[in-house]
Amino acid sequence: MSSPVLLVVAHGSRDPRHAATVHALTGRVRALRPGVRVETGFLEFNAPSVPRVLERLAMEGARDVVTLPLLLTRAFHAKSDIPAVLREARARLPGLRVRQAEVLGPSPLLNAALEERLYEAGVSPGDKGSTGLVLASAGSTDPEASAVIAEIARELRHTGWCAVRPAFASAVLPGGFPPPGDAVRALRAEGVRRVAVAPYVIAPGRLPDRILAGAAEADVVAGVLGASSGLARLLVRRYDEARVAERFAAAG
Repeated sequence: MSSPVLLVVAHGSRDPRHAATVHALTGRVRALRPGVRVETGFLEFNAPSVPRVLERLAMEGARDVVTLPLLLTRAFHAKSDIPAVLREARARLPGLRVRQAEVLGPSPLLNAALEERLYEAGVSPGDKGSTGLVLASAGSTDPEASAVIAEIARELRHTGWCAVRPAFASAVLPGGFPPPGDAVRALRAEGVRRVAVAPYVIAPGRLPDRILAGAAEADVVAGVLGASSGLARLLVRRYDEARVAERFAAAG
């Protein structure tokens, strides 16, 4: 029996760097799993759309697809947008079995990829004890997503950073975190002399650019997670987990 198709579902962006990064990441996933067909679909702005990819797969005779949201937290897109798209596809394509895998975060692999980007930007492991870290995510009104970001900040604090502050790139949201610039200044006010900013986002775009603009006062600013080897391994792990969960469900 052939392996299910892996369909990586990205949000999409008018910024061409977004799609380029997503395609580079899925290319690394193909290299890790040469026996698995890996496709990419977008929710908006970029082509191909998720429905169009599923239609093409059905026409080509595919029978089983694992859709993997390229998202770091479970918020609106994972809970509403993607399930709605998949329900509509199942109704139109009854011969195609479509499952949704879990989002990428939280995961130790993500935390490791984040720190790898910080080291590439000029932070050495020996600097962590004297460096404050701003964990800057896109932002969400979903309390579950906010709780995940707060927990990741706590986990990173336990790895040796002298302080970690979560921040949101988007406008101040109910129950959310301050923008990156405010988080940087708050660490300075607490006496932290060296501050690094880590964008907790996958690909470049409008909100990541806002993180970079807000981080102008920081000493070090890391790059986005991008098409890192750790992120590619995490996609493969989520794909495998979805397959194992399905087998358990069938056995039950």
